[in-house]
Amino acid sequence: MSEGLVVARVERGGIADQLEIRPGDEILSVDGAEVKDIIDFQYLTAEDVYTILVKARDGAVIECEIEQEPGEILGLEFRGVGPEGLKFCRNHCVFCFVAQMPPGLRPTLYARDDDYRLSLTQGSFITLSNLTEEEFERVLKFHLSPLYISVHAWDAEARRTMMRNPRTGDIGKQLTRLAEGGITLHTQIVLVPGYNDGKVLEETVHHLAALFPAVQSIGVVPVGLTRFRAGLPPLRPCSPEEAREVLRAGEGWQREFQAAYDRHLVYLADEFYVLGGWELPGAEVYDDFPQLENGVGMASKFRAEIESVWQDLPARVPPRRLHLITGVSALKFFEGWRDRLCERIQGLDLRIIGVVNNFFGPEVTVAGLLTAGDIAAQVGKLKGEDFLIPEVMLKTGEDLFLDERDPSWLEEQVEGKCIVVANDGRAFLKAILGAEWEGDNID
Repeated sequence: MSEGLVVARVERGGIADQLEIRPGDEILSVDGAEVKDIIDFQYLTAEDVYTILVKARDGAVIECEIEQEPGEILGLEFRGVGPEGLKFCRNHCVFCFVAQMPPGLRPTLYARDDDYRLSLTQGSFITLSNLTEEEFERVLKFHLSPLYISVHAWDAEARRTMMRNPRTGDIGKQLTRLAEGGITLHTQIVLVPGYNDGKVLEETVHHLAALFPAVQSIGVVPVGLTRFRAGLPPLRPCSPEEAREVLRAGEGWQREFQAAYDRHLVYLADEFYVLGGWELPGAEVYDDFPQLENGVGMASKFRAEIESVWQDLPARVPPRRLHLITGVSALKFFEGWRDRLCERIQGLDLRIIGVVNNFFGPEVTVAGLLTAGDIAAQVGKLKGEDFLIPEVMLKTGEDLFLDERDPSWLEEQVEGKCIVVANDGRAFLKAILGAEWEGDNID
């Protein structure tokens, strides 16, 4: 075990780079105070002048005096959260996606972290069920905000039943305490038919809304079920009619909270609209898109970004055929845009390929859970043509699909050139319009 925070990356030109701190070095203390984790480090380096004690990879211990001028960055990223490692999940949720993973994948995919420090620094959702009193006090003392909380149900018995942990029932008291302490909260409800729908959902939404403005968002997403559920409680996905019931209730809550708080507050996953056969709402319903990383509002944001520059698109581009690869749930959405764009722009030939998720099972329909193997098996040979994949398909920083294959492997299999596209409409437009078009007007 390391003695301090292990450096994972040093930004070129930053103060740490100038001091010749390198990946693999460890930060032991700041101004003589022990650095237990990334929270300590952020708190202790908030001043402009401080001293850090660094243990280099060769074992040498070096004291670095730092005077940070306005605009200067230290430029350090760390491996994990601290010497003691992550806090892991102690729940056994009936809907846990990690428990539905097949064997043989990379070990990090099975790690069930439930760490409040990652919630702060990376926006990971946590349950609060493993938070000690000391850690709770630390959150309040250092004002660790915002936090992202998996609530699922306000009712204590319903939450314990879903999460199969007797310590999960006090979520109401915990959230109220955090709200009174000035902590901003973004909350999530994974909707599981028969467990937290109907009156349980209604109660949960209104209790959370009562904590506004501390609670800034309530995301509702449908349960995801794979084909690897042997030994797990029997669950079923939402039906189309149940999706429509959620949408009808959700629109009512949004009107209620918009009138009361000038914020819609409740945000429903795109999958509900697709499953229920409803038109996606306008981007204004998602306010500032607080649950975008949770996949909520992505399609409406994409649409708004394209619409905002529609009149500035070129009338023609050099003839070019591309293939956009996506999940089944987004197929109709992108086919609609394909038709509009190809009619608007002469020379553009855009093909949309919806890939069925045979790896996890066909009920998993989102693009972010597709594997390179499924894509290769269904796309066929592209004869050197370009194909686009959204960056949500790849693990951040490693450029690997869930089956541990990379885009170059996929390029070889389909005989095409892969273009990884950021998850927004403008990046998509730049990718399909090609390098010949500068696209300065959509930067």
